[in-house]
Parts: sequence; C-alpha cells; structure tokens
Amino acid sequence: MSEWSLYIIKTRLDTLYTGVTTDVARRFKEHSGIKKGGARYLNGKGPLELVWHQTVGSRSNALVLEYRVKQLTKRQKLQIVSGQLSVFSLIEEASV
Repeated sequence: MSEWSLYIIKTRLDTLYTGVTTDVARRFKEHSGIKKGGARYLNGKGPLELVWHQTVGSRSNALVLEYRVKQLTKRQKLQIVSGQLSVFSLIEEASV
C-alpha cells in the first residue's frame, strides 16, 4: 500500500493550490508542464513552487485533509507552510 502525501504549490500569482498524491515529485512535474497530466487550474500560472508537502498515510486521510485544507483561508494555509499549524490537527477538529 502506497503512502499518500498532501502538498501545497504556490503560483506566480501568489495563489496556493492544494493536492494529494503518492509521488510528490512526479505530480509537481505534471503540474509544471514537464510531464502530461497537471491540473487545469495551474495552466498558465507558472512558474510554480512546491512550498510544502507532508506524508499523511492512507488515501482516506489524504482526501479528508485535502478537503479541510481547501476550506482554510490563505493565512491559515501559510501557517501550515511555515509549520505554525499542523495538518493533523485538522483531522482532530473534524472528529470532535
């Protein structure tokens, strides 16, 4: 069983994109246009910068965390990037 990761990419327009994958390097290449298959949202918004990623375990955990992070404000996402906020606390909040 593969380990899933959650990642955040920063665009040249200073927006943040969140996604999940089992291979962060491959997925970033796809988003950057080096390989086929990147997200349509990121087209034309390069250069892109992978600013954060974290192994989160199962696919189920990854999808829950992706949803929760996408609900956060940009400020809160930047707190994740800087290490001030743990993504795992988002799972704990969801189960309370």
